[in-house]
Amino acid sequence: MATKSLKVTSKADRSVRIIGGTWRSRKILFAEAPGLRPTGDRIRETLFNWLATHISGARCLDLFAGSGVLGFEALSRGAAHCTALESHSAATKKLQSTKIALSADINIININSIKFLAQPSEGQVFDIVFIDPPFEDDLLNQSCSLLEKNGWLTTSAMIYCELSLSDNTFVPPLNWQQVQDKYAGEVRYCLFARIEPSN
Repeated sequence: MATKSLKVTSKADRSVRIIGGTWRSRKILFAEAPGLRPTGDRIRETLFNWLATHISGARCLDLFAGSGVLGFEALSRGAAHCTALESHSAATKKLQSTKIALSADINIININSIKFLAQPSEGQVFDIVFIDPPFEDDLLNQSCSLLEKNGWLTTSAMIYCELSLSDNTFVPPLNWQQVQDKYAGEVRYCLFARIEPSN
């Protein structure tokens, strides 16, 4: 997504706006980092239309958070809480600044998302998960597999995945039902509903 520099920030800083809810039109600053590309306005609007009946009171997990715009957008629209994972230190600092500016109920963790998911959840589960990893790395399949394997999801969780249109390697877990699948430019974005596996 094309972004612009702000006069009051360094040349490395970029911005993106929240498009709906309590913080509509509030600007989020984020640092440049490898693979960081905030989800575009049009895709975000579509995504949150898809999630409209699920977002109120939801506990969200934003993997590879980057700018954090998906998590902050979810909170703006009524989610109860968000955990955002980001491994890049400068990006994490900007997330913390946004948290303070918005007084947002978001837990920001400076950690590799795969490393986090490789741990057992120990009862910490999420209703909605956003997975938008750097496209050049093979992270999507790993993330989906670990979410399911290590018990990070509620029984009827919704999972959003964003990937390159040219990626033909993505295979979601068998008990994830695809409910939406769209394309915009070179990006494919889709939503899955988790179905509890039968024993």
